Amino acid sequence: MPSSNSPLNYLRQIAIGVASGLLLLVLIIGGLTMASGGNGSTATESNSPTDSPTVSPTAEGRDCSVVELASDKRLVGLHAQVLNPETNEVLFDILGDTPAQTASVMKLLTAAAALQALGPNYRVETKVFADLDTPGQIVFVGAGDPTLSRVGIGKDSVYVGAPKLADLAVQINSWSRANPINSIVLDSSYFTGPTWESGVDDLERSIGYQSLVTALQVDGDRDNPTRETSPRSLDPVGRAGTALKKAIGPLADGANITQAQAGKNLLQIASVKSQPISKWISHMLQVSDNTEAEFLARLVSKQLGYDGSFASVDAAIKSALTRAGLDTTGLLLKDGSGENEENLVPASFINSLLKKINNSEGNFGIIKQSLPISGESGSLTHRFKGDNIDAAGHILAKTGWTKHEYSLAGIIQSKDGTDLLFSVAAIGQVNDTAKEAIDNLVTGFYRCGNKLSAEVPDPTKTPGGQ
Repeated sequence: MPSSNSPLNYLRQIAIGVASGLLLLVLIIGGLTMASGGNGSTATESNSPTDSPTVSPTAEGRDCSVVELASDKRLVGLHAQVLNPETNEVLFDILGDTPAQTASVMKLLTAAAALQALGPNYRVETKVFADLDTPGQIVFVGAGDPTLSRVGIGKDSVYVGAPKLADLAVQINSWSRANPINSIVLDSSYFTGPTWESGVDDLERSIGYQSLVTALQVDGDRDNPTRETSPRSLDPVGRAGTALKKAIGPLADGANITQAQAGKNLLQIASVKSQPISKWISHMLQVSDNTEAEFLARLVSKQLGYDGSFASVDAAIKSALTRAGLDTTGLLLKDGSGENEENLVPASFINSLLKKINNSEGNFGIIKQSLPISGESGSLTHRFKGDNIDAAGHILAKTGWTKHEYSLAGIIQSKDGTDLLFSVAAIGQVNDTAKEAIDNLVTGFYRCGNKLSAEVPDPTKTPGGQ
């Protein structure tokens, strides 16, 4: 046997080392060939969209800047994000992942939750019963339809085509067969908890933007059923009872009206159904009807097994949106309308929802069809004029406004043919001129299209910057 330090052993070790190196090289080359699909090409990264949007740095060809527009001093506390839904790239982002108040953009979430949990054909049925234990007593039971109207046959309230008290009255008179009605009990127990969210200024009710949330009411409790903005009362249930008594006519002239939960020994004598909630959603989004939004949120709560209270709205809407495939982590939802400034939703989530809306997933195409159009319809009828007129007809979006915020979120059919999704909010000491600044910025998005630069203002040099 040769010694360990003999020349023959030394040469043998060199040969083994060379052979091992060659084997390793063959394995590496073989592995690369396998990774490239066996055709000898190098492996490349997929450019297909993913479910997690990625922020694109300013790339070649994406040199259309909106920095000057985004630096407008009226856009205090700016939160903004623009998404290309085809590639799932975030083209522009300022605090897009930071939860922020929504104003009426919240109605997009409420509409989506309602369509997911209730379906577009869901109708609310309002019923009247005879109490068989108390002769002459009828019970008027609300089930969450604020569109039920006291206007006469052949007339319309702000809710065109809504069910009428007059139709209930015809059925009640037919049942009574001239026997007088001496008692009307009003049951509004379907919803529970407070009827007003403490985080909302009561002026919103007294001026006429929103009613108390009671399961029984008529015309959204408006003083004037034909005006969108009309003062609301402190007793919508009582107003509904008085209106029914009047609609019944002479048979109920002597009826006493009380508010209580219905008894057990009842006979249904009359009912009317609301229009399908797809109609509610269209009206709500077009004119930003806060009452419809709050009632939809409560109906979602009840449908999903919650108690129909304000306290249940957060869990109920999140549950519905989660079922639609959205990640609701980090959201804080205090109401259905966005009136409460404590709602917290990031622009990135709004764009994730808008992606489903733009694709008309499930029943979400109803939302897309219902959005106001720039310069043409709903709450955008009088916007995108003047220098922004070229964007008129190309922005489908939900407006938002509270004391401390102006917002806009929706779909841009860009000048270059690219669909973009966006969410923009100015939050802080804002005034009405913030709307013009938002329109200018969104028009900039429209003009840039897929060439939109990711360049954003320096927050240390921007008024109101974060």
